[in-house]
Amino acid sequence: MVAPTAPTLSQPATRSREEDSAKRRQILDGARKVFLDLGFDGASMGEIARVAGVSKGTLYVYFADKHHLFEAIVERENLDYGRESFNFAADRDPETTLFEFGCAYIELLCRPEGGSAVRTVMAIAERMPEVGRRYYDQVIAKTISELATYLKARVKASDLVIDDLDHAAAQFMLSCQASLFLPFILQKSPPPSRAQIEASVRSATRMFLAAYGKA
Repeated sequence: MVAPTAPTLSQPATRSREEDSAKRRQILDGARKVFLDLGFDGASMGEIARVAGVSKGTLYVYFADKHHLFEAIVERENLDYGRESFNFAADRDPETTLFEFGCAYIELLCRPEGGSAVRTVMAIAERMPEVGRRYYDQVIAKTISELATYLKARVKASDLVIDDLDHAAAQFMLSCQASLFLPFILQKSPPPSRAQIEASVRSATRMFLAAYGKA
C-alpha cells in the first residue's frame, strides 16, 4: 500500500490500527468510484472526500494528493488480483490446466470493475509511468511467470516442447483474449459471457497444444 510520505501527514498516535484500516478502505472505495466515474483528470480531492464521506482534512491525513490515492487504488487492485488462485499444480495435465486457467484469467480480466481499472491505468501511464510499470510487474508479469513455471514442469515431464517458456506463456494468455478483451476494454462490447470465454479459451488451448505439444 502507498503510505503518506510527508511528515505533516503522520497519523495521530491515538488512532487504532483497526480504525485506521477501516477509514483508509472507506476513502479508497470512494476515490475508486470517483476515478471510474470522472477519470483521473476530472477527479478532485474535494469530490473524493464528498463521495467517501469524510472531510477534506481527514482525506489529507491519509493521502497527500490524488496521485498517491490512485497509486494506492492500483496497489489494492493488484492485491485483489493476487488473491485469485490459479491451479498450476505441476502434475496436472496441460489441456485441463490451460483451459481452466484461461477461463479464470479472462473472467478476471474482463470483469466490469477490473476493466475500468485497466482503462484508468492505461490512460495515465504516460504521465505516471511508475504506475503502469507496477501494474505490469505485479499483475501481468507475475501471472506469466507462474504459468511459465507450470509449463516448465510439463516440459520436464515430456508433455510439451517449449524453448522460451515466458514467451509461450504470454502467447497463451494473449490468444485467450483474442476477440474478447479489446472490444470489452474499449467499451464496444459488454463483458463476455461464460460461453464466449470458453469458446475463445478452448480455441487458444487447441492452438497452443498443436504448437507445443509433443508429437
